[in-house]
Amino acid sequence: MKLLFKQRFFSWFDSYDIYYEDGSTAYTVKGKLSWGHRLEIYDPNGTHIATLNERVLTFLPRFQIYIGDVYRGEIVKEFTFFKPSFSIDCNGWSVEGDFWQWDYQIKQGAFTVATIQKELFRWTDTYVIDVQNPADALLALMVTLAIDAVKCNQK
Repeated sequence: MKLLFKQRFFSWFDSYDIYYEDGSTAYTVKGKLSWGHRLEIYDPNGTHIATLNERVLTFLPRFQIYIGDVYRGEIVKEFTFFKPSFSIDCNGWSVEGDFWQWDYQIKQGAFTVATIQKELFRWTDTYVIDVQNPADALLALMVTLAIDAVKCNQK
């Protein structure tokens, strides 16, 4: 299953539209005013389903995962020199990026859960998320949001 992740061009806060391959809306992401990034995820009907909240004043970027209002874990950027790496403490996933920080793989052991590819030469940040199991789509989206927030903070 593929999701197309597009940042909105005109927006005061981080806002994204997430589409299925057929062009229908999968999720809407709205940034909220807070210290650090706070991104709320809504289903196509406008129902709030998840939140990604950046913890501030930490050595390395950390994002808390909430499904509904229930805390599920954290996405943590690991300290590396050449290739970006993230860990997710709620399900044993790890994330490895390439040297240019455009392509990522989400792994669970040796199994590839999803791949994330940044599309170049676009007006806004655009990613393609290819998820093996549709049940993992929401968490893969949250990983992509965390990666994009870290890259935004580095600029």
